[in-house]
Amino acid sequence: MDQKKVGLFLKALRKERSLTQEALAEVLNVSARTVSRWETGCNMPDISLLVELAEFYQVGISEIIDGERRTEQMEKTEQMDQETRDTAVKLAAYSRNSLGVEKRNLVGVLLMAFAALLMISGFAVFPSESSWGSIFAIAGAGIGLVGVWLRVKSLLPYRSVRVLTVVGCAVALFGVFMVSDYIAVAEFQQVPRFSYEKRSGDGVVEHRTLFYTVVQRNPGAADERVEIVR
Repeated sequence: MDQKKVGLFLKALRKERSLTQEALAEVLNVSARTVSRWETGCNMPDISLLVELAEFYQVGISEIIDGERRTEQMEKTEQMDQETRDTAVKLAAYSRNSLGVEKRNLVGVLLMAFAALLMISGFAVFPSESSWGSIFAIAGAGIGLVGVWLRVKSLLPYRSVRVLTVVGCAVALFGVFMVSDYIAVAEFQQVPRFSYEKRSGDGVVEHRTLFYTVVQRNPGAADERVEIVR
């Protein structure tokens, strides 16, 4: 392919329409510099823009690639050119779709990484008495599930399977939160992070979770004790 010849042909087609490079660039949603590089043969349009140029100028894709209009003998190849056009359209659509899938996968991975950072921060940075720890952990879990959904959307063909996968991840995260909370109470004498109710009395604070109740005796004192009562 002679890029200089193609560029001169594109320039001639533009001038036939009495268009400036800026006007054509606006029609194709590209920069005037891009149009200039096409017409000087420094660069060639990609597949999707090649299709748009052919339709805009009402010429065949093979004519643009050859850098000249069809002769009478070349009219016989018109059907083949239409097939080429259709193939190029499909290739352009496939290219856009593939790019969309790649972006979705990348966003999913980034969301899962950010979610892990939030959950780790919730457990490691904030003390168990602070509600911010549970807030960060729950927010991270929600963001992580969105990331999982984006990731499995391109990996699993059936919607029902994708939904079950996300639900399974949600159940697994819930189990991790509950087990880690129980271990923190039973082994390290910490109050539960994921309690839904807290009652304070005379030297006693009662923390209620979904599965058990924790009593914190003499909070803040040297002889503070944390125990599971039921």
